[in-house]
Amino acid sequence: MDSADNHFAGPAGAPRQYTAFSGTHCIAHGDLHEVAQRAKRTLDAVEQPQLVIFDDATGHVIDIDLRGSADDVSQRVARAAAKPATDVEKSQSTAPRRPGRPRLGVVAREVTLLPRHWEWLARQPGGASVALRKLVEAARRDPQGKDRLREAREAAYRFMSALAGNEAGFEEASRALFSGRRADFESHIEGWPKDVRAHAARLAAPSFEIDTGPTGEPAR
Repeated sequence: MDSADNHFAGPAGAPRQYTAFSGTHCIAHGDLHEVAQRAKRTLDAVEQPQLVIFDDATGHVIDIDLRGSADDVSQRVARAAAKPATDVEKSQSTAPRRPGRPRLGVVAREVTLLPRHWEWLARQPGGASVALRKLVEAARRDPQGKDRLREAREAAYRFMSALAGNEAGFEEASRALFSGRRADFESHIEGWPKDVRAHAARLAAPSFEIDTGPTGEPAR
């Protein structure tokens, strides 16, 4: 399972949302601290609670160490939130500053492209670096982008696989999810446990809000 400290912050540093299940019953939803505390209380009160905690942004199951007291759990979550930057980030931030203009947070890394891509970039105003930055920013702002569609579908599918993989209609619901057919998706999950059905629908919702064509990809 994934470590919690790799999942603490969401886009632009915003806190991510998490959801905890005990079996097929949702016991908590919120930030990591709230969810971990509720999971700890459930673990102490329920025999063999079958706890699973999901990162809502990715649908991944994350591993929270719930041993010890509630304060112990809180301290572990706090340490995860305050974990230092990776070695690469630290080496970039502490490297000696060279003469010249400030870098303004720009990080130089290798990019591998085909010759025709480099030729196209070289013809753009400002050169390759400026063009690449504009393309990345445009893709980040694009609510119809393939990345948003893919991430929503994959998060929903991971959650469904973990808690509903053996439920009737799972395969059909998965196909409906990836082809953008909301009505069919909702029909196939109708018989699932209430909380599992509700959370799967919530994670899948962004992918249905995007206008897709007949192939299930964003319409242009």
